[in-house]
Amino acid sequence: QVQLVESGGGLVRPGDSLRLSCAASESISSFQAMNWYRRDAPGERYNLVASIGRDGNQVYADSVKGRFAISRNTAVNTVYLQMNSLKLEDTSVYYCFAATDYGDAWGQGTRVTVSS
Repeated sequence: QVQLVESGGGLVRPGDSLRLSCAASESISSFQAMNWYRRDAPGERYNLVASIGRDGNQVYADSVKGRFAISRNTAVNTVYLQMNSLKLEDTSVYYCFAATDYGDAWGQGTRVTVSS
């Protein structure tokens, strides 16, 4: 099963930017989709933030449209989430998710805290 490792989280101020990375243990070129989710607290639901499909099609949650951008680099098997103009309400744990032809995989999460 593919392994996913997120990085790039941290503590920032409102208006700052961060770039999250999700490195996969194998080629992502054939994956059905790679998504970023966030979950504000244990036990709460995972909320889709952004998705990039095999064909490059991108989908964003309304709350992040125009501020966040998902991208991928197949040469290094990594998906990114560029987060600009961060708001207090973007504080969460962000998880990478991969949908493959042989199963789904989740990363361990990376925490983003936006605080003034």
